[in-house]
Amino acid sequence: MKFVDEAIIKVQAGAGGSGCLSFRREKFIPFGGPDGGNGGKGGNAYLIADERINTLIDFRHRRHFIAQRGENGRGRLQSGKNGQDLYIPVPVGTEAWELETGDFFGDLTTSKQTLLVAKGGRYGLGNAHFKSSTNRAPRKFTKGELGEELSLRLELKLLADVGLLGLPNAGKSTFTRQISAANPKVASYPFTTLYPNLGVVRVGLDQSFVIADIPGIIEGASQGTGLGIQFLKHLSRTRLLIHLVDILPDQADLITNIQTIAKELEQFSLKLANQEQWLVFNKIDLLSEAELRDLCKNICTHLSWQKPVYYISSVTGQGCQSLIAAIMAYLETVSAKN
Repeated sequence: MKFVDEAIIKVQAGAGGSGCLSFRREKFIPFGGPDGGNGGKGGNAYLIADERINTLIDFRHRRHFIAQRGENGRGRLQSGKNGQDLYIPVPVGTEAWELETGDFFGDLTTSKQTLLVAKGGRYGLGNAHFKSSTNRAPRKFTKGELGEELSLRLELKLLADVGLLGLPNAGKSTFTRQISAANPKVASYPFTTLYPNLGVVRVGLDQSFVIADIPGIIEGASQGTGLGIQFLKHLSRTRLLIHLVDILPDQADLITNIQTIAKELEQFSLKLANQEQWLVFNKIDLLSEAELRDLCKNICTHLSWQKPVYYISSVTGQGCQSLIAAIMAYLETVSAKN
């Protein structure tokens, strides 16, 4: 299924039913009178988070949603039936914005959470409502009001605890396959990953976290080059960023590569750039222990890197268990503080 994380839809709440103009006239009943009932209220329109949906692709085919209108009132003081509310299913993690004004409606972060986006129209009043001691035969009634109508911009931001950063072919997808049940495509050419992938990492019996793998980021991404920058928003909900680095290039290129990612991240979002970030050197099975130690030490010294550093091989799994144990411990510490 194609991954779609933005959509524009038009939502219209139901109109209210009109009131009824009616008079009671029955045989052997000496006194009649107004008996027109009120109309029914128009149905509201809601967004509802559905954990079974993971993309907004359905809105490419259907973009207009209308809630049910209320029924008109009837004689004998019978009120019209209220219109049925409309629930539009969206993926968990969807944000809603009004298209014309840019106003933020809300964020759906938990399954079955609902968000009211359009109110149904008010019902009309029947002529019985206007009866009084001075007006015993009113011919006045009101029509139901129209429901709210607006266009929404939906934006999906994946819910993940940990986000993976890195250049194309740094080994992010291989790492995701190694530590989780996710099965992203892996190949030797750039931009193998074309859309974000989520994987659930099981650490213990009751311990797990969700990791997000996005397409690789290249220089100039913040100006639209490549694929990764349009998916960086999916890392905005994470609590930890893992910067995966391919150790195969020489030292100068490695430093440039790390700085490139940091620069693009900062240009995209200062908040995301200041997120907790760990440096993870990948493909350590291709170097000797001495070569790896000297190379990584020189790089961290040059970058003045003060945050945690780890060494893994996504292919063999070397160092992966130590890394995910450290990630789990960090996430639990953050959760305890909050």
